[in-house]
Amino acid sequence: MKKTLNFAAIHFTIAFTVAYVLTGDILLGSLIAMLEPSVNTLAFYFHEKVWSHFNQHRAIGHLTRNKTTSFAIVHFSVAFSVAYMISGDLFVGGIMAAIEPCFNTIAYYFHEKQWQRKHHAMLASAH
Repeated sequence: MKKTLNFAAIHFTIAFTVAYVLTGDILLGSLIAMLEPSVNTLAFYFHEKVWSHFNQHRAIGHLTRNKTTSFAIVHFSVAFSVAYMISGDLFVGGIMAAIEPCFNTIAYYFHEKQWQRKHHAMLASAH
């Protein structure tokens, strides 16, 4: 759960920044920034649960790339849906889906690499 909460903090920060710059409206930007990461945080939690079954069977390099790609697809879908439903504007939904997940996907990749290093260090120190 620590991992999910840590990524949620990164996600909220990125979502607010992009939503505010995109809409120019602090209330609308804040609403998008609160809902989009909330839905994606829930999706992230279940995404981690599904991918945890693959950890023992795959090389770390492929795992990180594949996990990042699958999370990006989920993220693009959620970002568009939330921004469109709140703003009612296809353009805002489309731009939010195109920009915000890109920044978060990059952040996710480095976040995942850091958590893997931390996990492997803990395992090594336990032996």
